[in-house]
Amino acid sequence: MENIFAKKLNEAMKNKGYKQIDILNLAEQRGIKLGKSHISQYVSGKTIPRETILNFLSEVLEVDFKQQGSKENRQTQELNKELNQKSENNKKTEMGGHRMREFKKSIKLDNVLYDVRGPVVEEAARMEAAGNHILKLNIGNPAPFGFSAPDEVIHDMRSQLIDCEGYSHSKGLFSARKAIMQYMQNKKVPGVTIDDIYTGNGVSELINLSMLALLNSGDEVLIPSPDYPLWTACVTLAGGKAVHYICDEESEWNPDIEDMKKKITDKTKAIVIINPNNPTGALYPKDILQKIVDLAREHQLILFADEIYDRLIFNDEEHISVASLAPDVFCVTFSGLSKSHMVAGYRVGWMVLSGNKRIAADYIEGLNMLSNMRLCSNVPAQSIVQTSLGGYQSVKNYIVPGGRVYEQCEYIYKALNDIPGISAVKPKAGFYIFPKLDVKKFNITDDEKFTFDLLREKKILLISGKGFNWDKPDHFRIVYLPRIEVLEEAVDKMRDFFSYYRQ
Repeated sequence: MENIFAKKLNEAMKNKGYKQIDILNLAEQRGIKLGKSHISQYVSGKTIPRETILNFLSEVLEVDFKQQGSKENRQTQELNKELNQKSENNKKTEMGGHRMREFKKSIKLDNVLYDVRGPVVEEAARMEAAGNHILKLNIGNPAPFGFSAPDEVIHDMRSQLIDCEGYSHSKGLFSARKAIMQYMQNKKVPGVTIDDIYTGNGVSELINLSMLALLNSGDEVLIPSPDYPLWTACVTLAGGKAVHYICDEESEWNPDIEDMKKKITDKTKAIVIINPNNPTGALYPKDILQKIVDLAREHQLILFADEIYDRLIFNDEEHISVASLAPDVFCVTFSGLSKSHMVAGYRVGWMVLSGNKRIAADYIEGLNMLSNMRLCSNVPAQSIVQTSLGGYQSVKNYIVPGGRVYEQCEYIYKALNDIPGISAVKPKAGFYIFPKLDVKKFNITDDEKFTFDLLREKKILLISGKGFNWDKPDHFRIVYLPRIEVLEEAVDKMRDFFSYYRQ
């Protein structure tokens, strides 16, 4: 019955010329809660919406979707009634005649999306369990691709394990925070003290913590599109509203400053910058960063800078920490060792406060409260920060000509651009490339469906642009961590797939 509804919905959207993003925008205008994951499930036939959403869809698409409005939906009602009755009987039997209580996920998760580990990944896992080999180009986890931590880092952790059995200070070990402080000084970020540094179980934990401490219901945060989806998810989970500003593919994926300006309102509290960028591989120049700082200063906004890839820069280009340009603007900078030292599983991240901390005294009190509540981050992982930041930076061997990451980036960039209907901007940093699909050539209207089709036909796992809050069905992300021979295999399969694929 879900497929009957989905067919009717897709036909109605096509007749109106609407895409999924148009439905979401209309829902927002009417104050109706409708998430990206929900509309995706409706159009793919995975589920049928509740009555209020059916009424909304009926209104905007001028088609009767109401349960009583068609034979199919009456059949659905009867089927659901039968299933519910069977379920109720089972519950009563299981509980000795008493109704069994059900536990459902919080409504706070209704609009939270994290497709990096979402439905297509679940399908890949199901296929693997059935005996299929999947080429995984979906997640930036270095270890499975043959990257390993520097020997000195492993030695230091082993030698300090006995000393790491207890809790540390909630913000982290003194030695770790001292090393981070000096690292920020070398990046010319002024006024950072030991007390301004918080270690975390990866940057992910600290992003969540920083949003929970800041946002009230309805507060807005400007986030890039495309983005690393955890930012949007954490803003949403904290009760805020993620407002996406465009990064311009025609301008090497740099932020569109004019679009930023248009999206600042009296509800805006902060701007998020992901530099170097995941998923595009962009590296922002100083003039762009300065314009963002000027905007934050003018509108009295916080700057959140996700700089986890700042030590993975190609061709000797310079990474500029935005906090170094903003001594009078309150900034929160995030980084860690997961990518630069190939230790994603150790969960070593940090958060640094700088700039005008006086205006954020109450917010900092909230950060301290949440930091204390989780007691501390992984202490053995903290113990390697000093060695990692102060010792020889072996990652440099990977990002120069002849190095694995550099050469894999060069290969995937050229190979993708050689496939008819695919184009890509060359990454300047990181592990990712964000290619563009010729949607007219391939007749693509649903990029998530494209990733499912590629997975099922060629056993290649990718994440669609939608998973990074890109609102057009014309992009996808590739992780180029696999060795070149693996990337060659993947590209050969993709070239064949695109030679015939039409949605």
